[in-house]
Amino acid sequence: MRIYLLTKNIIDISVALFIIIFLFPILILITILVWIMMGNPIIFAQKRPGYKGKPFILYKFRTMKLSDSISVDIKEDYKRLNRFGKFLRNTSIDELPSLINIIKGEMSFVGPRPLLYEYKKHYNDDQNKRFLVKPGITGWAQVNGRNKLSWEEKFNLDNWYIKNQTLLLDFKIILMTVKKIFLNTDVDFDKSKDDIKFRGTNENNKS
Repeated sequence: MRIYLLTKNIIDISVALFIIIFLFPILILITILVWIMMGNPIIFAQKRPGYKGKPFILYKFRTMKLSDSISVDIKEDYKRLNRFGKFLRNTSIDELPSLINIIKGEMSFVGPRPLLYEYKKHYNDDQNKRFLVKPGITGWAQVNGRNKLSWEEKFNLDNWYIKNQTLLLDFKIILMTVKKIFLNTDVDFDKSKDDIKFRGTNENNKS
């Protein structure tokens, strides 16, 4: 496991640096387009829990219009997306600034998605296992249903990955992610079983 983690870390940082250098002109173009379409701030920065629950600032391109209120409804959040924001979200281009998080050692390409920091207080012991590894840009839950999954299913899939993680599995998840991006599948918020934010397994399962 130690060799795996060391190798994964080297691959993560090397590939992230390569992508940033290779896509630098595109990153500049996206930055300009976000500024033109939605204004400032261009980068969405938010505190998320990472490895061992330690907080870090997640970076993404902003995809939503600014709002004076904080919504607790994912569908309401989705209404704040304009056409360009939906394009960034559906193609996962909005995730490109997260490469900085990988270079800083806060994230990996593959791992449980870093959820909102406010969810942390609602996790049970089993759900807290997600902090045993670095969070990822993509993960086993994302390639096995993503927004169509319930919170319970997402946590179970994340825990399965933690128990079975290997470089081969990581590579498989990345290939599956690329395929889903090109096929534009599992990205529709309106088909999510979870149209409210996570408040604990028991609370979310109440009718």
